[in-house]
Amino acid sequence: MPFEFERQSIKDVILVKPKVFGDNRGFFMESYKKSDFATNGIDVEFNQDNHSKSSAHVLRGLHYQEAPHWQAKLVRCGRGRIYDVAVDIRPNSETFGKYVKVELSEENKYMLFIPEGFAHGFVVLSDEAELLYKASGEYCPEADRGILWSDKDINIDWEIDFEPVLSEKDKKQPSLKDVFGARI
Repeated sequence: MPFEFERQSIKDVILVKPKVFGDNRGFFMESYKKSDFATNGIDVEFNQDNHSKSSAHVLRGLHYQEAPHWQAKLVRCGRGRIYDVAVDIRPNSETFGKYVKVELSEENKYMLFIPEGFAHGFVVLSDEAELLYKASGEYCPEADRGILWSDKDINIDWEIDFEPVLSEKDKKQPSLKDVFGARI
């Protein structure tokens, strides 16, 4: 099988490690194979592919689309290095408000599967980073939402020693409590 699937501390979030075939000419890897993914619990129809580029110290997130426009995502870093974060915002989940953080890079070629019902964000650790990701639903501006990246109730350890570069939108996102009430 060309992939290794590792369930994370939140079992629905899965780190995907592709098998990379490399030699002095370069490398080859499969980045997605529907049958292998479905066999390993990722039976999602992806409907949109996205590609973003960010500069050093940029932090994007925590973004999500509210129901019924939730999006599952399969995220990879094609260039550079990032910490990728998924926060469980499914109101009835036993891991509500908890997060998973993994390093994705052009070197390790890992991918993170983030199911529906999660907020997503990342911080760039290299001079630049390019993310490529599949989404299960198309972007819906009316359902576009976010949670503050530095929310004390979530308490994400971004492991950064710099002031992140944020969009105006991300500076003003509400807290998890503001969105979901006293659930946490």
